[in-house]
Amino acid sequence: MNCEVDDLRALKAALEKMCAALKRDAVPENAVFNCKLVACELLSNALRYGGGCAEFHAEKQDGEVIIRVRSANNARPPEQAVCSSVTEERGRGLFLVDALAESRTFSEKDGICVIIRILQ
Repeated sequence: MNCEVDDLRALKAALEKMCAALKRDAVPENAVFNCKLVACELLSNALRYGGGCAEFHAEKQDGEVIIRVRSANNARPPEQAVCSSVTEERGRGLFLVDALAESRTFSEKDGICVIIRILQ
């Protein structure tokens, strides 16, 4: 499943499309929820900090779901995410992503592409 996301309406449509595809592929409901949360965090960050547009790809592969989010932003994500204070309005997204994902890597080819693996 591939999508281009350039606003909140496209983000919502991409998440719905991904969830429907994962459910058709018999991915357990809790893993679908984790994928939706992770994809939403990454896409929201890409829209906010990555130039307002992102390429989104999700697929089931060998017992896991692989999510890729690419933006034009050239800023590397930190290797270790830190959770912000509970009184802060932002700063927990990548921490949540890391808590739910089996792994998080990135590529710097054609902008930054964050690659997440979530077990089913």
